[in-house]
Order: sequence, then structure tokens, then C-alpha cells
Amino acid sequence: MTSAPTGQQHQLRRGNHVATVVEVGGGLREYAVDGCHVVDGFGSQDRIDGGRGQVLVPWPNRIRDGRYTWDGTQHQLPLTEVARGNASHGLLRWTAWALRDRDEDRVRLGAGVWPQPGYPFRLDVEVEYTLTDTGLGVVVTARNTGDTPAPYGVGQHPYVTAGTALVDDWLLTVPGARRITVDDRGLPTGSESVAASTYDFRSARTIGALQLDTAYTDLDRTASGVCTIRVQDPTGGTGVDVWLGEGSEYVQVFTGDTLPDASRRRRGIAVEPMSCPPDAFRSGEGLVRLAPGQTHTLRWGLTPF
Repeated sequence: MTSAPTGQQHQLRRGNHVATVVEVGGGLREYAVDGCHVVDGFGSQDRIDGGRGQVLVPWPNRIRDGRYTWDGTQHQLPLTEVARGNASHGLLRWTAWALRDRDEDRVRLGAGVWPQPGYPFRLDVEVEYTLTDTGLGVVVTARNTGDTPAPYGVGQHPYVTAGTALVDDWLLTVPGARRITVDDRGLPTGSESVAASTYDFRSARTIGALQLDTAYTDLDRTASGVCTIRVQDPTGGTGVDVWLGEGSEYVQVFTGDTLPDASRRRRGIAVEPMSCPPDAFRSGEGLVRLAPGQTHTLRWGLTPF
């Protein structure tokens, strides 16, 4: 038993790399190298705020009114972003994830999505964190253990830091050619090119006072299919690369301006790998039709420098 609000704490070590993964939400609480923080996480006796490090299954981001139609049947999800009238960030954020396997530098946790109002489908989900000599790798795998096809999307919500007080002075690189435009509820209204706009971070530039809660797509990738978002301190040149691999078709970048705790605002940047954009259960864009027995994998990671 543990008194921590996030349950059992799974600490990983490899050389000078240390990370902690928590039972509640299967999320990443901390990651540091030589004692320097790579993620803007939270303490062992703190509750999770702002989705920090949480796994977002079976959808990332928002669903308008929590209502969608699947194979001719309309479903109503609970509204977890009440002020905006949205269902937000999936169903497993506050679930206890069970330990399934671990070594000194690796841990694998699992949780189930059971048929329930608004989502009458069954999934088995695992998240595995692995420290290497150069960084932290994360793999989220879901398998449809039910007998009907299920709508599925996935994301994760890490906040990264370049080490200095506020994001304003940090250099940001996001190799996305288009951004999803949204209304005041954070719901998509379309998409547009970032060219010649304040949202164009395809070349590194200072964030300044710009407020970001923006999904990017048309991501530039290497020949091996990896896209890299870079957050960097311009004075010391240190920072972190957030790499997006298999299953990461979109990325949400959030400067934390609307966090309930004002002291946490603009002190880290959420760089959220996502398999689909906001409101995918309604639009169908990027949405996975997960057949019985089928699996889906999301890969991403952090490389500090």
C-alpha cells in the first residue's frame, strides 16, 4: 500500500538517467538526467494536474458534447471538461494501472477499458517505459478484446522543460506544415498552412508571449518515419527532443496558459503525441477502426541534450 495520491511509484534507473512512472493513469511523473529535470512533472505527494504525463485512451483531446455515432448507433460519453461541454482525454486517466513486468531500467503497466455508457467496447492497454543511455522510450499498445470493432485513438500528455523559469525565452521547433484551427471550446473548425504565420515553428524560434494550444499535422519525418519536436534553452543550448514514431500522426503543443494553478502556467510545454486530431470520434479523421483481436501501437520518446 502507498499513501501517494498517484499510487505505486515505479522508479527506473540507467546510468545518470532516472524516471518515475505512477500507478494512477500509467503516467510519467518525473524524468531527470544528472539531477536536471527533463519533464515538468509533479511531486510524489502531489495529485496530477493538467494531465501531466497521462496516457490518453481511447481518445486524445476532446469530443464535442461527448456525443458521437459509431456504426449507426449514437453514444453519449460523460462530459469531463464541463465548462466547455466536452469529453476530454479518454477513460483511463484516473484508473489504477497494474504492474505487468519490470527491470531496473524498464517497466510495463496495463489497464482495461471495460464496456460502459458511451463506450460499450473492451480494450486491453499496456504502456512500457524504457530508459536507454540516450533517453526515454515509450510504447502504448491497445488490443481489442471485445467482439465488435471499436473506435480508437491514443495520445500522451508529457510536459517538457528547457530548464529556465518560463517558456517565453525558449526556442521551439515543430516540423508541422499545417495546424488545426479551433473554436473557443478547443474544437476543430478546419486546418490551415502555418506558412508566414505566428504558428510556424518549422525553423527554431523563440516562443515569446505566444499562447499555444495547437495541434499540428503534415509532420516532416525522417526516412525511418520519425518526427522530432525540439525545446531548447537559447543561453546554454540544452534542451530536449520529443520524437514521434509509429502511430504518432499529430502533435498538440500547449504552453499551459489555461492551467488552473497559475503558478504552473508557462513553466513547461506539453508536447502531446496523438494518433488522431481533436474530435476524431465525430469527424473520423485519423480514427482507428480497431477490429476484434487487432492491436494498435503508439511510439514516442524523449532525448535530452
